[in-house]
Amino acid sequence: MNWDDIRIFLAVARSGQILAAARRLGLNHATVARRLSALEEDLGVKLFERSTSGCVPTEKGVRFLPRAERIEEDMMAAAADVADAEVGVSGTVRIGAPDGFGVAFLAPRLGGLTEQHPDLKVQLVPVPRSFSLSRREADIAITLERPDHGRLIAGKLTDYRLGLYASRAYLDRFGHPGTLKDLAAHRLVGPVEDLIYSPALNYSADFTRDWPARFEIASALGVTEAVRSGAGIGVLHGFIASPDPRLEPVLPDIRVDRAYWTVVHESARSLRPVATALAFLQELVANERPIFG
Repeated sequence: MNWDDIRIFLAVARSGQILAAARRLGLNHATVARRLSALEEDLGVKLFERSTSGCVPTEKGVRFLPRAERIEEDMMAAAADVADAEVGVSGTVRIGAPDGFGVAFLAPRLGGLTEQHPDLKVQLVPVPRSFSLSRREADIAITLERPDHGRLIAGKLTDYRLGLYASRAYLDRFGHPGTLKDLAAHRLVGPVEDLIYSPALNYSADFTRDWPARFEIASALGVTEAVRSGAGIGVLHGFIASPDPRLEPVLPDIRVDRAYWTVVHESARSLRPVATALAFLQELVANERPIFG
């Protein structure tokens, strides 16, 4: 068997499409299809049911997947073992993060990682969703909860706080609520509840059992922008809202605490691009810890 063919098999299995796998690998569609057929011929089995809508692993394909992943892990470990420590860090590292932390904190700062390592390509994916490390959707995932299963290595990045905020214009118009019960008489901004992908994102439940938002947005940054515009009161990240003079705390003595975690697959933790990016993230946050308090 050819390792490149196994690599292609894994990309197709993870993406579910030959075209998507080709894009991920930087190959053309015909090459991926041809190499996949070559692997099936070498093994003497059919690995996928192919159709215009995608590729579904056959029973043999499902059985072959964990073996292919072990081969991938061995290849990655071998590459890490023989890497020359004197040679600069190169390759690509993809970091998945929640949109608030990813856009507001990481995006303005991750350029420092590429300055330190000119041959390293950094991909930041700051979207409100979870990432599958086993499917290589990201090399490093920043999560709101510590994973409790799977072959994952997690470490706390930082604690952070959230609070109630509104724009000065909104408060001048509608006044300050004096208690949490008073929120019921105000315009509230919140998340789209059925799109909350993690219980840790249900911030409003920590303030009040009922949060009848009149404006719901499936993005932490979207909620921030709506509150900033005067749409209502919302639960915002302190490290985003506190420095903004257009925003004022509401009931400032009431806050909730959360944490960010860095998570990597155990097979990737020794890879130099991943280890380098992880160390950079930890140092970056440690140097700016006060803004998260």
